[in-house]
Order: sequence, then C-alpha cells, then structure tokens
Amino acid sequence: MRNVFYLRSVFIGCFILVFFVTLKAQESQPNIIYIMSDDHAYQAVSAYGYDLNKTPNIDRLAEEGALFTRASVTNSLCAPSRAVLLTGKHSFVNGKVDNMQPFDWDQDNFVKLLQRAGYQTAMVGKIHMDGLPQGFDYSAVLPGQGHYYNPDFIIDGKKKRIPGYVTDITTELALNWLDKRDPNKPFVLLYHQKAPHREWLPALRHLKEYTSMTFREPRTLFDDFEGRGRAARSAEMNLLDHMNWAGDSKIRPELMDELGIEEYMEWDKGAYNNNLGRMTKDQRAAWDAVYDPINEDFKKRYANMSREDLMHWRYQRYMQDYMGSIASVDEGVGELLDYLEKNGLAENTIVVYTSDQGFYLGEHGWFDKRFMYEESLRTPLLIRYPKEIEAGTTIDALVQNLDFAPTFLEYAGVDIPSDMQGESFKDLVSGETSEWRDAIYYTYYEYPSIHMVKRHYGIRTDRYKLIHFYYDIDEWELYDLEKDPQELRNVYDDPKYAEVRREMHEKLEQTRTKYGDSDENNERFLNLYLEATKKR
Repeated sequence: MRNVFYLRSVFIGCFILVFFVTLKAQESQPNIIYIMSDDHAYQAVSAYGYDLNKTPNIDRLAEEGALFTRASVTNSLCAPSRAVLLTGKHSFVNGKVDNMQPFDWDQDNFVKLLQRAGYQTAMVGKIHMDGLPQGFDYSAVLPGQGHYYNPDFIIDGKKKRIPGYVTDITTELALNWLDKRDPNKPFVLLYHQKAPHREWLPALRHLKEYTSMTFREPRTLFDDFEGRGRAARSAEMNLLDHMNWAGDSKIRPELMDELGIEEYMEWDKGAYNNNLGRMTKDQRAAWDAVYDPINEDFKKRYANMSREDLMHWRYQRYMQDYMGSIASVDEGVGELLDYLEKNGLAENTIVVYTSDQGFYLGEHGWFDKRFMYEESLRTPLLIRYPKEIEAGTTIDALVQNLDFAPTFLEYAGVDIPSDMQGESFKDLVSGETSEWRDAIYYTYYEYPSIHMVKRHYGIRTDRYKLIHFYYDIDEWELYDLEKDPQELRNVYDDPKYAEVRREMHEKLEQTRTKYGDSDENNERFLNLYLEATKKR
C-alpha cells in the first residue's frame, strides 16, 4: 500500500509540475496578429511623415512600438509576397515567382509550425493564392482579388456572400474569431485587407470627405526618364496613359463613349460595371450621389483640358479614391487595438502592420508597383509588443518580408527550420543587437504582362542599388541613394562610380550564391511563365 501511495503521489506531483510548466510556457508565448493590407504605400501612412493622409490608428503601433524606415519586399507582387511571408523563402525557392504559377500549400510555412506547437491559427481576408490555406484552424478568405462591395468569402472551404463593405467585414470576421478562440492557448491571426488594391472603391461613409480633398503632387509627376534606361521608359504605369478611365477614375462607360474616350485595357468598362453591379440599390444610390456630379463636372471641362490638365485631374481622382480606401483600413486597426486593450491582451500580443509591397502615388507619373525602385520596393512596417519593444523605437536596418517567418517562430520559442532564408529581427527590434545584413536581394519575373515591367533582379545596400534588367534587354542601373534618393540618375557608366560598380557586382554575386539564385533559375521560370501564358 505504501508503494502504491508513493507512486500515486509521484504521479500527481509530476502532473502538477507539467501543468504549471506548460501554463508558464503558454504565458510566455506571445500571441501574434499580422495585419497586411494590399498595395498600401509607406507614403500613405502618416507616421512616415509624408503628410498626405492621416492614419492615427496605424500610427499608434509606431508610437507604442517600432517603426521600420527601410523595410522592403523580395518581389513586389501580391501573391509572391504572401508566399515569401508564409515560407520565409525567396520566390525562386518557394516556387511562387509570379501571380500565375501555383503555390504549393503542402510545403511548410510558419503558421503550420506554430500550429504544431500548440498555437490556434486563423487567416481572414485576402491571400490571392488558389487552394485551401493549410496550417489554419479557421480560414475566411477572399477568392482571387475579391470585391469591395458585398464580397464572397471562402470560409473553411465553403463560399458565402456577405453583405456590406469588404474592409469592415474582414475586420468583423477577425474579431469574431478572436471572441470564439480558446482563451487558454496562444494564437496567431493573419488579418489581411483587400484595400487599397485597385480599383479603389472607398466605403460609402468616406466618399464625400475624400472626393473633396486636394492632394500635394509629387515632384516627379511629369518625369521624362532622362538618364534612365529602357525599362522605366517602356513601363505602362502612367496615370494619364495607362490607368483605366471607368474602373479607376470612375468615369461612367456611357460618358466615355459620348466623349470619345477609348478603353486602354479591354476590361476597363467591365470592371466598372462588375464592381458597381454588386451594390444594392441603396448602396448604388449613395455612390451615384457623389460620383455623378464628378462625372458632370468632367464632361463640361474635358474638351478644353490639355494633357497636363488631364494629368493633374487624374492624379487627384486616383489619390481621392486610394486614400479613401485606406481610411476604413485604419479604422479596422483601431477596432482591433481597442479589442486587445478591452480584453487584456495588449501586453502579450505582437501586432504587426505592413503591406504586401509598396506602391507608386504619382512618383515618376506612375501607379502600381513591380519595380525595384524605392516606392515599390519599400513597404510600411510597424510593430508593437510592449513586453520587449520600447515605445517610439525606430529601426533603419534592411529587413524584408523574408524575415517575418523566422521572427515569429523565435518569439514563440519554436525552432527555425534551417532551410528558411530569412533572419529573425527579434533581437534587433528589442535593442539587444545592432548587427544585421548589409544588403537585400530582389527579383521580379512577371513579364511580358500587364504594366510591362521588365524582368530584373538586384541588390540594395545602405547607400547603393544595383539592378539588372534582362530577357529582351540587357541593361544595368546603379543608383546612389544618398545623393539621388528619387533615383533620377543612373550612374552605372559614370567613371566616378567605377569602384562602387565593381564592389556592387561582387556583392551581388555573393548574395545570389548565398540564397541559391542563378541565371538558370531565371531561364527556368521564364519558360514556365511563357508556357502558362500560352494556355490562357
């Protein structure tokens, strides 16, 4: 009997010990909320100081945590950026090099690893990759690009149309999941907004305010690309020449016909009709009450407008809808932060705000992204974690979306797989180290395609940027970002930069070797892309 009693006591003691060790581990494991919008330029986050709009809720993350001034992506395109986030691997390794190639959900991702470590996992919003997301206990995602009004969601594999505005619905779904989760387990939530992706349809409540605003034009709105190569000159991203009139600028298709304005893209009028055709009668009436007067005013002025006048007009129309779309994103961030405070979760929850890439807001006369130039390479990144990150921290290091997966794993105390190519910036942001990489690597593959941005790869260091455009051209560009932050002068052939050019080429080859990239990779993915375009 004594032995039985002794063994029972040992068993109970061990059980209690394991219980408290487990409980302590759970308390030390942070929750993770990763907020990613689509095409949100860092210039349109007011914490970055560009004074174009106000994002007070997103700014809270910088005020109460850290702001990264030179965060960037490895491939400035929607789906590839998401694949890099999940896998911690460059596009040429995870296989999602462009928006056409399939993504292999069977490969490991950081959410799967956290799930196996006991985390509850959820994804809500835009993912832009086919197939049911793997690694998530719950998923409510938009099919493809999704729609702004009355969108469809695929919830745990089943499609459902939900009435309302997509940004608000995405926020509501995220908060509902947080309410229903097991409060005794840590969680990771990927909360992905569609906005402000093209064609920029703001919420009804923001229409009057934002369509009445006037935005400051960038100095390079009328850039003539003197001093640069063929890639910039041949890109089709100009606000006046390549932006759609109906879908983007909201000019009614029948008014286009009346004024003799032709579609640039054959899907222009279709996009307009499809987007507005999803609205209810009341939604459409509220929309028309704001945009009909804009159309009438444009009709009166169009005949006497010069190309310069039209460029000014299109820039304002673009910015009004783009910034209006961001307003509801910022409101959603505020709702989420308030929820965390109210439920006692703020202290032990890492909150990240970023975008899948940067975006042009009229710089060089452009919209969209894709290039390795700063506006599309760089992305906003703000992180709050009160336990470890001092409020008001600024990080100038060259971090990339490649680094999210290993960073989250280290915070959670989960081993980082050896084949992940990113680096954890946990100690960097907490101030425990200042050591970091001295160069980032970039690749872009989707050409020939919409916007006609040529295939290229390159590196960026603290001061310089070297880019190689290839396939149907063979051109190099070198920029001194200290003297030329707007990248207006290619100094690749300038004798004064001969030594810098040599060093940058050497650094590029070292970096390509480090990550396992090569010209053979470029040729392989080119062939896959050309084959895929033939089948479409």
